[in-house]
Parts: sequence; C-alpha cells; structure tokens
Amino acid sequence: MTKTTGVGRPRASGAAASKREARLAVLDAAGELFTGAGYAATTTRAIAERAGLRQASLYYHFPSKEDILAALLEDTVRPSLDVAGGLSAKLAPVGTRLWALAYADIHLLGSARHNLGALYLLPEISSPRLARFRAERAELKRVYGSLVAAAGVPGDLRGIRTDLVFGLVESIAIVRRDQPDLDVEAHAVEGADGVLRLTGLGEPDTALREAARDLLEG
Repeated sequence: MTKTTGVGRPRASGAAASKREARLAVLDAAGELFTGAGYAATTTRAIAERAGLRQASLYYHFPSKEDILAALLEDTVRPSLDVAGGLSAKLAPVGTRLWALAYADIHLLGSARHNLGALYLLPEISSPRLARFRAERAELKRVYGSLVAAAGVPGDLRGIRTDLVFGLVESIAIVRRDQPDLDVEAHAVEGADGVLRLTGLGEPDTALREAARDLLEG
C-alpha cells in the first residue's frame, strides 16, 4: 500500500525498508530542487512535500537543510574514492589507471540523476557541516596528485597539473548545466584523454582505453 500527496512521490509505509526509502526520497527531492530552484530558495518544507513526507518526518532523517546538502555532495565523491582504491590495488601502468579514474569520475558527475557537481560552487560549501565532504574531496584530489606525480610530472609543476586535471574532471558539471542533453560517454572519453595529455603521457590509444575499462570492470 502506498501513500501519496498532491506534489510528492509515492512512498511505502510501515515496513522497515521504508526508512531507507524515505531517506532516499528526501535526497532525490532535494537534489532536484537544489539544482533546479536553487539551494537558497529551497525550503525543507518544499523538500518534504516533494518527497511525499511531513516536514517533521524529514527532520527525523536530516536535522537541517545543510545536512541534506552534505549527504548529497558526499555521494558525488565516495564512489570515485572507491574506484581509486580498487585501481591502486591493481598492477597497471599509471596512464591506464589515471585514464580509468578520470573516465569513471566524469561519468559519475555527468550521468547522476541530478547535476549535483554544480553545487560545488555554493558558498555553503565552507560550512562546518560539510567538513567531511571537503575532506573526502581533498582525498580524491590527493589521489589524482599521486598519479600525476607517478606520471613523471616535475615537482614544481605537480600542484598546478593536479589542479588542472581535477578542474577538467569536475568541469562536466558546468557543461551539463549548460547542455542538459550532453553525450556523457563522449565527454568522459575526451575528458580522460585530456587528463593524460595534461600530465604529459601523450595521446591515449584504443588499447589503453580498453585496458582502462577492463580495470574498471574487473
């Protein structure tokens, strides 16, 4: 049996799984509103209504709007950190691992249901509640930096090249904002190719791309 409201989505009631479903409904509704109407203009009441919940029920899952934002943003980084951890355990050339990480990262940001990467520019990013997100994003950037260093980039250029690589990967959010119907696969391939060029590893060929995809699937 489901319960609906005029503006919300159906939600299962009673079962233990409904707690998780309700939390996911809040995140989905917030992602849609934050990237559509804007973070500042979105109220917790609007999120609750869109999710098909009472406002009091929303606070059971998230004490504040910033807590919702933090959860959404953390979910844009953790999958890429998981990919990075898996790649570090595999014996493969640095270029193959770097291409694989950039490709997966761009795909994550480009194909998510909502364009959450565009929220990285919010002033609220500096809030104490988002400290864990900032730490995890910094850790992901550190992984890129270690791969840049392993690619042989001179020490005095590693910081700059890492900034450029990380910026290129995350730029998919701006492109997606301006081109909602963009070809994510094409951008992921071209973006990963560009990352290798930036690190001086040359022009990727088909064999490298296929090897990188194999790493991600293995």
